[in-house]
Amino acid sequence: MDMKDVLESIQMAARSVGAEIASPWFYLQFGIMLVGAGVAYAADAAIHARVDMTSLAMRWPLPLRHFARVMVASASTAIFAVLMVISRVIMWHTTWPSRSYLLAVAAKLALAWLVIRLVTSVIQNAFIVRLVSLAAWVVAALSIIGELDWAAETLDSYAIVVGGLRLTPLLLIKAGALLIVALWLTNIASNFVESRINRATDLTPSIQVLLVKIIRIGLMVVAITIALGAVGINLSALAVFSGAVGVGIGIGLQKIVANFISGIILLADKSVKPGDLVTIGDSQGRISAMKTRYISVAAGDGREFLIPNEDLVTQKVTNWTYTDKNTLVKIAFATNYDADPRLVCKLAIETAAAHPRATKGKPPNCILTEFAEAGMKFSLTFWISDPDGMDNVKSDVMLALWEAFKSQSIRVPYPVRELRIRGGALPIESVVEVSGGN
Repeated sequence: MDMKDVLESIQMAARSVGAEIASPWFYLQFGIMLVGAGVAYAADAAIHARVDMTSLAMRWPLPLRHFARVMVASASTAIFAVLMVISRVIMWHTTWPSRSYLLAVAAKLALAWLVIRLVTSVIQNAFIVRLVSLAAWVVAALSIIGELDWAAETLDSYAIVVGGLRLTPLLLIKAGALLIVALWLTNIASNFVESRINRATDLTPSIQVLLVKIIRIGLMVVAITIALGAVGINLSALAVFSGAVGVGIGIGLQKIVANFISGIILLADKSVKPGDLVTIGDSQGRISAMKTRYISVAAGDGREFLIPNEDLVTQKVTNWTYTDKNTLVKIAFATNYDADPRLVCKLAIETAAAHPRATKGKPPNCILTEFAEAGMKFSLTFWISDPDGMDNVKSDVMLALWEAFKSQSIRVPYPVRELRIRGGALPIESVVEVSGGN
């Protein structure tokens, strides 16, 4: 079809529309449609004001409950379609059928929109729902008015050839539609497989994530291959794009590819896995999710650090739960020289052992580390079974240690400063203490 044929088709359609508008029956049908739209809008507002969508048909089977909720949500369209069908039937029996053609088109368009809403209601992504609904409704509208073949021929008449592949707007639309459907079905299948794998108790979390990623990628490749083959695209013709993709990866996508490969490496070597407590630079928390490009580390205060996978491969990572969750807690403290160091060590060991999170099989230990200028320095170590809340445990033990020292009159040293003033109004022997002494 060349441009001349397209212009002739547009002219013929314009003359047909002009003749239809010139008829008084057109204005009668248009008025009926406006009245029907007003009635449908008012009825829709009344239905939504009286129907609770959350409790609608709760005892019904799931398919019927879903159908009822979609119909109530699209009540205005359903009522408008019913009114147009009734008006069409009445005019069909009272006058010529051609005088109610517009009503028939309106009724079919409304019914098509209802069917599309019902089908797309199972899709979770709002953008995909809008895109699929609009595209399906345009196709339905062209089919209803009898112009679908003309539109398809027009879209197929313009083409560009790239590497032996003939690309037309019609081919791209078909490929896009099939890709959306194929990827949607792939997502459903991969979610089902993921739920089954996550319930497998004999698989470690890292192996579960690795299997899910491999299955998702495999299903996506299969879906794309089937969709492109279904529209007649020879995959060998796409070889010309492989070089461009390689150049693009080499120039601007190396970080994305590096993160993807690093994610596969992390899942394969199991150096980190969901649930591990890790420290990466200044970020510390539990790994809540491992994605294709990054891992999510929950800090415990509401924040989540999204750390690229490459950083975990190339930087130093502290995994507190890599092979053993048991964690050694270290507390450094000091006392004055009036205290008995053996009594201090005994009190510290008893205080740490009394904490409910201290590991019973590994007794605490306290050693004297230094005779410093300000006092004696000690190091208390004890084990807990899990690193979660380690700072809280240290705080509890230090508070209990403070109370034990007070009961035994053991003082914690603090610095002493003396200010000596020579000459002036004060006597030479005057000494002013800025802070208390040992």
